[in-house]
Amino acid sequence: MSQQKKQQLLGRGGPLVAPVGLGAMGMSEFYGPSDEAENLRVLNHAVDIGMNFIDTADMYGWGHNERLI
Repeated sequence: MSQQKKQQLLGRGGPLVAPVGLGAMGMSEFYGPSDEAENLRVLNHAVDIGMNFIDTADMYGWGHNERLI
């Protein structure tokens, strides 16, 4: 997998973010059982390749994703 390098401004004055984000909804038990160790491997790899835009919401596992991240 190639590493991400390009970042873009989010909104008019927001932070610089990677052009591709990681959806974290599946990292809670929203769709069924989840594997926390695997989720952490995915998050660490995403950060390692330069991803800094992780899409989550407090309703996914009632705050579980925020604690995980």
